[in-house]
Amino acid sequence: MKQTAISQKEEIVLGIDPGTNVMGYAFVKKMGKRMEVLEMDVLKLGNKEDMSTRMKIIFDFIIQKIDKYLPDMLALEAPFYYKNVQSMLKLGRVQGICIAAGLSRDIPFIEFPPKRVKQSITGNGNASKEQVMKMLQMMNLIDQSPKYLDASDALAVAVCYCTQSELMNIGVNAQINKPKTKTLSWATFVNEHQNRIIK
Repeated sequence: MKQTAISQKEEIVLGIDPGTNVMGYAFVKKMGKRMEVLEMDVLKLGNKEDMSTRMKIIFDFIIQKIDKYLPDMLALEAPFYYKNVQSMLKLGRVQGICIAAGLSRDIPFIEFPPKRVKQSITGNGNASKEQVMKMLQMMNLIDQSPKYLDASDALAVAVCYCTQSELMNIGVNAQINKPKTKTLSWATFVNEHQNRIIK
């Protein structure tokens, strides 16, 4: 009975596909083995803003979305190596900003290598973005192709966490990075401090 109660626990996951020009994000509600997409889209940053301005935009945007959906977990695509070192450094900064935004709301995070995300969705670690998107359609998580595949990539990261979370809970596949300064989730904090919310 205890295992059934745990498996049916509702959990909201924010999946992010970091990018310096276009950043994909997706919120997924998980209830047992059932998943529901709450929102999936991209944040378009363009290429005219300086990097510090983009970082501020990303941070503020994620905080706004976190405060709306109150996710329990942040899942990101892990860094991978570029031939262009500058591009790799910029992407690393975006990932760091995303993690910082989550931690500022006491949300634990986990990173998945790109191949692992593709493997969990399609069964092929070398699948294309289009193949990942098509499989998400077959899973009835999206109806039509998104304008930007960064959005479906973010959804894939969230789904990767959802499908493997039970294994991760017993430490088989990954170590979840939990903030050590607090023990309450952001949703719990909000519920217990209604008097501090400005309406």
